[in-house]
Amino acid sequence: MITFYNQELTHGFAPVDAMYRAASTRMRPLLMTALSACIGLLPAAISTGIGSQVQRPLATVIVGGMLVGPVMLLLAVPALRMIFLGGEHHLGPHPSEAKEPQ
Repeated sequence: MITFYNQELTHGFAPVDAMYRAASTRMRPLLMTALSACIGLLPAAISTGIGSQVQRPLATVIVGGMLVGPVMLLLAVPALRMIFLGGEHHLGPHPSEAKEPQ
């Protein structure tokens, strides 16, 4: 998401707008990846059969991490990026400053 944020900055978006576009564009792929992993490991996380004493704790941790990870990535990373690394610099020209072809 940070790479996409930097690409949006080079296209001339303001830092806050670039972060909003990066988060909103990357939200669907992140959530679909996490959801597919959670659905795949959910049977192992709730199993009670033979061998479940070994696989259930690991599957529970993975399912929990795959549910919390994307939320943190979509909410905490943009906020922390703007707070700690600043949000006032531009890497490219602002769209209003771009020259029109003649």
